[in-house]
Amino acid sequence: MNVLAIGAHPDDIELGCAGALARHAAAGHRVTMLVMTTGQRGPGNVETRMEEQEVAARVIGAKLLWANYEDGEVPSGPEAVALIDDVIRSEHIDVLYTHSPNDTHQDHVATATASMAAARRLSRVLCYQGPSTTTFQPTLFIDVDETITAKLAALGAHASQVQDCQMVDLEAVEAGGRFWGHRARMKYAEAFETPRFAWDIGEPISRELGEQERRDAVVTQLRQPARRLKVVSE
Repeated sequence: MNVLAIGAHPDDIELGCAGALARHAAAGHRVTMLVMTTGQRGPGNVETRMEEQEVAARVIGAKLLWANYEDGEVPSGPEAVALIDDVIRSEHIDVLYTHSPNDTHQDHVATATASMAAARRLSRVLCYQGPSTTTFQPTLFIDVDETITAKLAALGAHASQVQDCQMVDLEAVEAGGRFWGHRARMKYAEAFETPRFAWDIGEPISRELGEQERRDAVVTQLRQPARRLKVVSE
């Protein structure tokens, strides 16, 4: 499976879906991270933020790509859609993770809009929650009990944000994982809205056996005596 996660700024992806991405990587899937800006308006300089993002990608086991838009000026139109479209095509992407469109940060909203337009032919699109997300109604949960440590380590790689940005709070992120895990009947979970998600149940162990079992079930049913209704009158 080829997986693409898109974030407007360094640390957005880690906040939203690093646990799921670490699970993909552990399963042998190819994971690509596309970061739209270097986050130059936040704490830390550009060089620091890019280095932190590179470390975080290595923790997850992902390939890192940059779009190099200006922080605060991510477009949602044809230019951004074409860029994401090129990545989806060149990396043969099967699954896309991106921002929830319900957000107070304009870069997050623009990234979500461009991502979903570029992913119009994908059958699996998941939107993650961030600290500035507003309305969020998840419909799918991923068990990250075994990768919550990797998620926190990847997020911790963004030291400039952990130290100087109130919205990047490791304790709050872990508590959020427990909250969604409790709701999903597991210990730790990441939650996602799913504009489109096709569930591939998989092939039968044996197609021939499956067909025979269905025939046997029909024959057995036909051999059953007709059920009679007992009518009780007053």
